[in-house]
Amino acid sequence: MSKQVQQVETIFCHETGDEFLVVVQRGGERLFRAKLGLSETSAGPRPAKFRLKQGSSEEPRQPDEFVELARRAERIRISEQTSPEAREELTEMLSGYQLEQKAKAVRTCRYCASAGRYSPITTETAVKDDRDWICRDCAREELERQLTYSGAGTVTGDAKERLEELMIEVQDLQRIVNLLEGRLDPDLTKFDTISATTDEVDPVRVDSLDLHPDLQGLLEDRFETLLPVQSLAVENGLIDGDDQLVVSATATGKTLVGEMTGIDRVLDGEGTMLFLVPLVALANQKYEDFQEEYGHLVDVTIRVGASRINDDGNRFDPNADVIVGTYEGIDHALRTGKEMGDIGTVVIDEVHTLKEDERGHRLDGLISRLKYTTEQRAKRREEYQGAQWIYLSATVGNPEQLTKALEAKLIEFEERPVPIERHVTFADGQEKVRVENKLVKREFDTESSKGYRGQTIIFTNSRRRCHEISRKLEYSSAPYHAGLDYKRRKSVERQFGEQDLAAVVTTAALAAGVDFPASQVIFDSLAMGIEWLSVQEFSQMLGRAGRPDYHDEGTVYVLVEPDCSYHNSMEMTEDEVAFTLLKGEMESVMTHYDEGSAVEETLANVAVAGKSAKALNDRMLGEVPTKHAVGKLLQYEFIDGFEPTPLGRVVTEHFLEPGEAFTLIDGIRKDAHPYDLVADIELRDDDL
Repeated sequence: MSKQVQQVETIFCHETGDEFLVVVQRGGERLFRAKLGLSETSAGPRPAKFRLKQGSSEEPRQPDEFVELARRAERIRISEQTSPEAREELTEMLSGYQLEQKAKAVRTCRYCASAGRYSPITTETAVKDDRDWICRDCAREELERQLTYSGAGTVTGDAKERLEELMIEVQDLQRIVNLLEGRLDPDLTKFDTISATTDEVDPVRVDSLDLHPDLQGLLEDRFETLLPVQSLAVENGLIDGDDQLVVSATATGKTLVGEMTGIDRVLDGEGTMLFLVPLVALANQKYEDFQEEYGHLVDVTIRVGASRINDDGNRFDPNADVIVGTYEGIDHALRTGKEMGDIGTVVIDEVHTLKEDERGHRLDGLISRLKYTTEQRAKRREEYQGAQWIYLSATVGNPEQLTKALEAKLIEFEERPVPIERHVTFADGQEKVRVENKLVKREFDTESSKGYRGQTIIFTNSRRRCHEISRKLEYSSAPYHAGLDYKRRKSVERQFGEQDLAAVVTTAALAAGVDFPASQVIFDSLAMGIEWLSVQEFSQMLGRAGRPDYHDEGTVYVLVEPDCSYHNSMEMTEDEVAFTLLKGEMESVMTHYDEGSAVEETLANVAVAGKSAKALNDRMLGEVPTKHAVGKLLQYEFIDGFEPTPLGRVVTEHFLEPGEAFTLIDGIRKDAHPYDLVADIELRDDDL
């Protein structure tokens, strides 16, 4: 020990039971640990026992060796966790050897001290743990232990990093644990603030528009001036028939851009208006809106999927002035050779759907097929001038590139009229409702400077969950989803508008169609059905928080259940998805093709355009390997030359991928029950 004694820098002493744990350090590294026992003598406290610790064993040494160590040490540090009585006894012993000037009580990590590590902490580096202070490393370990103990599941990646950052920032472990238990601490839950921005746009007066008199009068009764995005569209050729991609945040009025020109062209006899959306629920809602707002001026019908009947029992009218439909509904008409007549305007809502794996290629193909159909009709009929195309989206990561690909003019308006404060907190499925109840009550009890109470939209992933949450909220609320009839939904909209409801609980699937003047948006789930939200969808939904005429700011709460997924096909967990969405940049909108989607769209293009199918493929956004796809179609006997075979027609009319088609054919040949066929297709999809 003599060589070690000569090189001692620090001796650290920490009370443990009726003895002291002694840690001897040199150069920041621990040389050894020992146990020191004192006894009272006539001269005062003196070393009585001194034992070196080696693993679980102890080696007795002469008590005087501790005194020799103390004399050689540059400093002696005593933990603050050592009781005042024991600290006084140790100091008195050191004083007996004229060593008290080296001794000083220091704040140190309790866990480190107990484990025989000297880990001094400062006001800046310490983390409070109950009534004590610990080092950052031990705080991280304790947080991880608390996460497991609290049943929060496996918190990984960005979520874990976020919690650790917050703990270091506030220097309080218990506040983080409270956060995991659903307690609302705005200083901890706040993620960031999206600042308000204002673009200066000269508003266009409605009475200056040169629209059909019936539409002109209707708009003049509703507004004096157009909103900024509408003004920009008019100033850039909307009424003159220019194709436009309109990119603007939720609730900025972009839908009226398509309605204005579409209804105007209908009334002027320039062809039917198609208003196309990705989901049946949105089509139903838009159909009802058109009926209410323009039904006295034009005939409105709806086309979804292969259906010939509306939800209200009325037959689809192919001769109507306005056809509201899903992408697949109109595409089915094209694939089956239905006569579309003169189409004056095509409005594609939610055009960012082009980037989605499941529906993107079908929208891409639909646009190409519909453009081909209208252009061919214009060649045959001199009096028909073709269609105007209006594409709408709240969120596009590559607007210039997409505009060029769509052969349109970009109308982009980036105003955020009020700031949005975004919060993220952690809770399990049952705890979420308790947190939501608190947030809804707090918001409804707050009044803005404009005199409006705060109201909340809660987004979740199923209709059943909508009703479950609504039942458990203490303040007045209502579920709102596509399963409710028109009268019930309109009643909820009216009640919310009159501030009779503190909250509506709706599905993520209806996010694009929900237009409530809410100050707060809560994400009960980050899924739409069994799919995680995209950055575009998330951004659009949170954009519902805050209206300039009602609120001073918007508030968004993302409630995250760690280690949660809603279906075994989901690769990520909700805590991972949350920070991907919060930090995520808007994805580029571009369609990507694998072999199955390339074959499906090429077959549909052959069914619609015959020998011109390659030209339709070349026109689509994504790169379609036409030669390979045609080879597969011939191999599968889906086409004969440039005509679909009877099998090919069935496949394209039912939107089947090749694998699904062969599963059905094989099942039919084996006399399989229809239920078994459906099950086989579902299992096949799960395996992909």
